[in-house]
Amino acid sequence: MTSSQRFPPMDGQGLERALPPSPEPPVTLPRRRALALLAGTLCCPSLVHANTFPSRPVRIIVPFVPGGSSDVIARLLAPRLTTLLGQQVIVDNRPGAAGNLAVELTARANPDGHTMLLGAPGALTVNPLLYKDLKFIPLRDLAAVSMVGQLEHAIVVSRNFPATDLNGFIQHARANPGRVTYGSSGVGTTTHLAGAMFAQQAGIKLQHISYRGAGQAMVDLMSGTINAMFDLLPSSISHVRSGSVRVLATTGPTRAAQLPDVPTAIESGLKGFVATSWHALMAPKETPPNLLAVLSTAVGRALAEPELVERMASLGAVPIPTNPAATTAFLRADAARWAGVIKAAQITLENQ
Repeated sequence: MTSSQRFPPMDGQGLERALPPSPEPPVTLPRRRALALLAGTLCCPSLVHANTFPSRPVRIIVPFVPGGSSDVIARLLAPRLTTLLGQQVIVDNRPGAAGNLAVELTARANPDGHTMLLGAPGALTVNPLLYKDLKFIPLRDLAAVSMVGQLEHAIVVSRNFPATDLNGFIQHARANPGRVTYGSSGVGTTTHLAGAMFAQQAGIKLQHISYRGAGQAMVDLMSGTINAMFDLLPSSISHVRSGSVRVLATTGPTRAAQLPDVPTAIESGLKGFVATSWHALMAPKETPPNLLAVLSTAVGRALAEPELVERMASLGAVPIPTNPAATTAFLRADAARWAGVIKAAQITLENQ
């Protein structure tokens, strides 16, 4: 991981539910097994041989309906993993309960490497901070396979908003505390939490308006009903290019390739502000480390294919494959970061 992907640990509301008491030890392979696996990745079209893992189709559970970014990324990965693993990889959409249903299905699955979950922050690191009665805690009851992709946000405002840059936005919000509104795709989503974190770091007060989806919020932003959104870049870029909304900054550590002329929040003066979403592959908790390593290696190879990199870039996503241990560390840091934001903003499901 790069330094921009590491976040300082924070105490926060529900953090004890989001994180297990102590981190899992790094997943390692015996030297002979690791060398054999590496040799296979270099000289063979697939990672496995007949009569070895996987022995039947592999399922990727997606916690959302078809058509969203998670579903699209899963369907981009599936055919490439099919080739690399030598078994068909299928996508199984299981929406419901803000992703908690998909987490439960994955946790209950046979830990034999044939079931994975493609999760995002809501299902994996945020929900345990907001829900008190979860049957399964992702970072306790699932095993990490690999990070997949990272997406940044665009800070966009309505066309008639008085500020034309991020500093002007902050100054306007300071002069009108609590009167500047921003919409999100729901409580606890990264489009909500990115705005809350921005307000905390900028020392301003914003009014959050929750919608049932980013599309509804964008309609109200374009009409001027709300003032701003901290929207995922893939969702907002077409509206930015059409002139329906104005973009003030992006939230990655560096400028977005899709909007190279738009400064980052850091460049605009908000030191250290990075807000991203991401996708990660998880498996049932007791999945053997050697199988996790095979899956992780396959994901890494798939994400290195130029065509897949290009397709993900068109979605505003940057591939970030990691091994299981690094994935676990990434997710724990993400949970700790959002715990601090949630605690400071006093965010609950009841008061939104």
